Amino acid sequence: MSEQQNQLLEVKNLNVTFPSVHGEIHAVRDISFKMGREKIAIVGESGSGKSQTGRAILGLSPGNVNAQQLIFDGTDLQALSPRDYREIRGKRISMVMQDPKYSLNPVMTVGKQMIEACQIQMKVSKKQALSRCMEMLEAVRIRNPQRVFNTYPHEISGGMGQRIMIAMMLLSSPDLLIADEPTSALDVTVQLQVLAIMDDLVKERGMGLILISHDLPLVASFCDRILVMYAGRIVEELEADKLQDAKHPYTRGLLSCLPSNAVKGEALSIMQRQDNWLNDSLDAQGNLV
Repeated sequence: MSEQQNQLLEVKNLNVTFPSVHGEIHAVRDISFKMGREKIAIVGESGSGKSQTGRAILGLSPGNVNAQQLIFDGTDLQALSPRDYREIRGKRISMVMQDPKYSLNPVMTVGKQMIEACQIQMKVSKKQALSRCMEMLEAVRIRNPQRVFNTYPHEISGGMGQRIMIAMMLLSSPDLLIADEPTSALDVTVQLQVLAIMDDLVKERGMGLILISHDLPLVASFCDRILVMYAGRIVEELEADKLQDAKHPYTRGLLSCLPSNAVKGEALSIMQRQDNWLNDSLDAQGNLV
């Protein structure tokens, strides 16, 4: 199978801007990448443009979005009408937001929300939707799906809420899942459980996954490739298992700020940013250009 046939998403020179009283704010600057049915991570500090990149792909960014190419499985997303975009959003591309407390309706039971989403996306009867919802709750390893199905969002834990959101986003078996900091509010044990669930689902269903995070060790152990963003730009792209070989000074700075059990009693490093990082990137040989 050719690379073109394997390709799921192609982003070329994507920009997201916001108007303000101080002039145009450039949240995402000319970023380009391609991916197949694989797990890639977009990492960087808060405000680097990670979430806006994911929302722009899904057609949910409130900013002004334009790109030279934004192609999903052969479809030009920029050429779609709002109605056609809604047909893709949720069905073929889904996004798990950062905090389930703000994604789930607090006055509706979990089950009612899931059935509503399932019927809209899959055009099935309520009975079929109920069966599908139970199947997906079991797929994300919820032990008593019937009990959880009848609860309200405030009655569940953060980890349970995140599993429910993943289940809801996977109801229609999308081809691409965008997960925006899906484990940031969870403790370490639950983090690993949620990632294991996502890993199994990606492998079993042949999906593509974009994991948005600022946890470098986490994505290095979970993803295939890592895109490093700084001030709206992708400054470095590397294989996840080669993260320690990163060459861009921003990536090296992030790595040097990580706490280590091997070093005790010393202050953590503080990143010393440089103005030229905004324009610096790496060529194919790993040299700054």
